[in-house]
Amino acid sequence: MNNTTTNNHNHNQNDQLHRRIAPDVKLGERVKIFAFTNLYGCEIGDDTKIGAFVEIQKGARIGCRSKVSSHTFICEGVTVEDEVFIGHNVTFINDRFPRAANADGSLQTEADWACVPTVVKRGASIGSGATILCGVTIGAGATVGAGSVVTKDVPADTVVAGNPARVLRTTSVA
Repeated sequence: MNNTTTNNHNHNQNDQLHRRIAPDVKLGERVKIFAFTNLYGCEIGDDTKIGAFVEIQKGARIGCRSKVSSHTFICEGVTVEDEVFIGHNVTFINDRFPRAANADGSLQTEADWACVPTVVKRGASIGSGATILCGVTIGAGATVGAGSVVTKDVPADTVVAGNPARVLRTTSVA
């Protein structure tokens, strides 16, 4: 092996050591997953790229030919359709009223809360640092501006931004 090959081999070994991909993850063909990821119980479609420091929880689904940038959190109940772009440090939320403990002081379990689903439709784009509250649908071809807080549905082919996210304009579809 030449030095470049050795370096690439060591890089690939290190990359694999720093990825946690549970055996119940369903990976499509040609999926690229970078180091320091945590994937469990989720489904990732063909030709999708998952950046570093990404967590995708059980029951989440990422479609084909999508890109999930670094430092993103995709929780249970989130469905991302095909050809979606998710920027850096995007956070999805799946609980309307999160609490650590019940009224009696006992820690909450999965039985103590309801997972509220969220859907990101085909071809949507979510800018870096956005927060997506649960129970919303981001329409096909929609764009969510960086740093936005999405609290309600985003219509297809619409640009939204702000806190809370508001419609800025519609996009023209060629």
